[in-house]
Amino acid sequence: MINITDKLKNKIIQIPELPGIYKMLDSKGNIIYVGKSKSLKKRVKTYFSSNPKWEKVKRMVLLIDDIEYTVTDTHLEAMLLECEWIKSIKPIFNSQMKNDKKYAYLKIENYNVYNSLKVVNYREENSYGPFRRKFFLKEIIDSFKNLYPIEKVNDSYNFMYHLFPVSMDKNLFEDNKKTLLNLFNDINNMKVFIECLNNKMKEESYKCNFESASIYRDMIENINYLKNGISRYNEISTKNILLKIPVEKGYKLFFISNGYVILKEKHLDENIENIDINKFIEQGKILLSPFKSNMDEKSYVDYRDILYSEIMNLSNEMVEIL
Repeated sequence: MINITDKLKNKIIQIPELPGIYKMLDSKGNIIYVGKSKSLKKRVKTYFSSNPKWEKVKRMVLLIDDIEYTVTDTHLEAMLLECEWIKSIKPIFNSQMKNDKKYAYLKIENYNVYNSLKVVNYREENSYGPFRRKFFLKEIIDSFKNLYPIEKVNDSYNFMYHLFPVSMDKNLFEDNKKTLLNLFNDINNMKVFIECLNNKMKEESYKCNFESASIYRDMIENINYLKNGISRYNEISTKNILLKIPVEKGYKLFFISNGYVILKEKHLDENIENIDINKFIEQGKILLSPFKSNMDEKSYVDYRDILYSEIMNLSNEMVEIL
């Protein structure tokens, strides 16, 4: 480890190997970084290794005067709490999640000669998101405009890549717009479209047109980002979900609705069969009616993605769609 004060050495010794949140403070008591980990002690110790991996860590370590931490029952709670603190405190060395006002939407435009999509900062008619990565949205717009017009034929899509965008008259634009709405509003259609792009990429690669193949490859990456953003919103925000996460000597239950944790409860019983889960679900449903989040849509997207990623990583036994 690098040279650190006795104060920090003693603090690190006290930190448990449990999930939770840690806060790095400077000599004035300012919180300069917030992080989370499944094992607080192991994670905090990495900051003081002899050769930190990131340049940002090297700069930050020189300013750390104290460390505070909060233990949580589960890694999910640690991630959600980290998100909450980053948004409220906005520590100088945190880069993600604190600038959610800059998140953007992708909107299907009204008549425009060349382009049917644009980036907007607020939800409008026929808009999708919000998305964190505005530059990805701009890349999606640039790649899509070289494919227009896109035509849905039966269960597939017809299109070709144009070196220069095709000028569309109003009728052709409206047909293209209808196809885009059909595509963005149905995740299965988007999967079909991605498969069409994949086939185009393989064709170009087979012909040794590697530059063209790389264009389709980049399109697939960008549109997968769009698909995942839209599908995550729909899957999390339209269902009631029960999580049964094992903790030390028991289970932690979570009742999730519309992408929010409505109720959570810890049970010190290692046999899940002994827990009255139906009672817990009924309590969660009772809370649904008066529940109202104070988060705006852009802030909510980070919490939604945390819930989605954790749910996807849990075993089937831990997740129940109600």
